[in-house]
Amino acid sequence: MTSNASTTEPEAAASPPGAAPPGGFLGRVRTFTGVSPATVGLAWLWLSVIVLLPLAAITVQSFDDGWSGFWDAVTAPAALDALWITVLVSVFAALINVVFGTIIAWVLVRDEFPGKGFVNAIIDLPFALPTIVASLVLLSLYGPNSPIDIQLNATKPALVIALTFVTLPFVVRQVQPVLLELEVDVEEAAAVLGARNWTTFRKIVLPALLPSILTGAGLAFTRAIGEFGSVVLIGGNIPGDTQVAAQYIQQQIEIDSPVSAAAISVVLLLIAFVTLLILRIAGRRQSTREDSDR
Repeated sequence: MTSNASTTEPEAAASPPGAAPPGGFLGRVRTFTGVSPATVGLAWLWLSVIVLLPLAAITVQSFDDGWSGFWDAVTAPAALDALWITVLVSVFAALINVVFGTIIAWVLVRDEFPGKGFVNAIIDLPFALPTIVASLVLLSLYGPNSPIDIQLNATKPALVIALTFVTLPFVVRQVQPVLLELEVDVEEAAAVLGARNWTTFRKIVLPALLPSILTGAGLAFTRAIGEFGSVVLIGGNIPGDTQVAAQYIQQQIEIDSPVSAAAISVVLLLIAFVTLLILRIAGRRQSTREDSDR
């Protein structure tokens, strides 16, 4: 009896009054940390149906005429022009959003001003707004009847503006949560020690933000290279000048050349995949470096 009491007293002391038994409700052990094989299988099934199977189908279609047919499709002069223009304007749009998206995120997190809630709400407007509407809005502002007398339609700057508009939220929403979690005490300590604002930002804030900035830039770029609706009106679709890859793909479908359309689609997928992979690796290395410095 004495030995039983001695073994049960620590357990009774460890459990507060009214708490459930150590074994869980009604003595059953309940854990939510693991994932059952059925759940994993369901996740893979859904991923395969929604993502992997369509990607496999478009890849197979792109090689219907063999490797030579695929190569001829992606190296056609009009295809190369469309791919080059797409990558060029997408890079510019991503870089612009890296700068101004980070600034907007900083202002929304660190400053208080009238209308802050409204500004924070309209950041997500490009997510909800149909992209064809964005193209129409930009055409009304920068088209032939521009109220501000700035005509940019059917030019590469118009493409950059359209892509910047639809990809801005990717950078802002990636940087904003990191700024919210960033400790201000370190910045204040640097200021007390005499560090200038730019030095504090470059040495303390920027390294912490860099992984999220790279992720936002990658998402903005990959969204931009596949964009169609926002550039269809303002861009002009001029082959060799303002025709982007998505418009070239539509053109190939209209002239009954699905293999060429599929081939360019595969190239865009490869560009997006490689971009996201490189930026993910770079962001992970930056995070690892920051953790080791701490």
